[in-house]
Amino acid sequence: MSTASLIMNVKPSSGFVVTPYLQEIIERALDYVQAGFPLNLSGPPGVGKTTLAFHIAAQLGRAVVLISGDHLFNSSDLVGEMRGFRKSLVRDNFIRTVLKTDESVTSQWRDNPLTLACRHGYTLVYDEFTRSRPEANNVLLSVLEEGILYLNAAKNGELFLRIHKDFRTIFTSNPREYAGVYSAQDALRDRMITIELTHFDKDTETTICQGRSGLSRSECEEIVEIVRQVRQACKNRTAPSVRAAIMIATVVRAKGGLEEIDRTLFERVCLDMLLSEVPIGQRNHVKAVVDSMSNRRSAVEVNGDGREEER
Repeated sequence: MSTASLIMNVKPSSGFVVTPYLQEIIERALDYVQAGFPLNLSGPPGVGKTTLAFHIAAQLGRAVVLISGDHLFNSSDLVGEMRGFRKSLVRDNFIRTVLKTDESVTSQWRDNPLTLACRHGYTLVYDEFTRSRPEANNVLLSVLEEGILYLNAAKNGELFLRIHKDFRTIFTSNPREYAGVYSAQDALRDRMITIELTHFDKDTETTICQGRSGLSRSECEEIVEIVRQVRQACKNRTAPSVRAAIMIATVVRAKGGLEEIDRTLFERVCLDMLLSEVPIGQRNHVKAVVDSMSNRRSAVEVNGDGREEER
């Protein structure tokens, strides 16, 4: 991958949903980042950490460099390394009877994402940084505290790099108890400002669901309510997120909306989307929640003038 392919010009998305709940988080996050502090958006899957990170980065008006955490990373994958060699051969046969050759081989240095962002003052988005091993992320300590990046190998005698004044960092992470993540070293967390993200309020989830699925707001409200009821029943951080509501709503819209979709199919879709995220011991309760919400809908009929009547 070339270094040029790592750089993205990110602009604020017109489709990004902003509610009072999200606006408060965005404004607070921008205050921290613009003041020069590293920002860590931490929370369970499906709460929009990565989307929010890119939206915040877009407000800064700088190119974005993305890193996705990987347990195979080492510091060279972040900083850079010598890659390949360049061979130069010069033949001098100016005098016919004398042949002179000059051959030289030089190693080639390649900046990797972190160095690229530090050198040019780009915004670094390090997605799920706790999926990388702590020793790979140690190189960030001097970057975030002293504003210096130590290079793994000399590049034209360059042993360290002073960070560009416009360089900014936005991290995302899952809580420590999730499988597949490492505990970040305390020294690194101490250098960040962490905003703990939880599941959104109902208004925000409904607005996001409507914007992503194209279903009506009233229909999204019903679907979001089912997901929230299931989440409350789970009472753990692996409970379904707004992503599940979006998936259900998208399928419902493809089937013509809540008024058109078969009730049995609707229940099956809800269970397909929700049960996989729920512990086995709580699945019967989830089925009861979906069945109850579905029965409530089937008991209500909307007549021609918009009033609701019991069937």
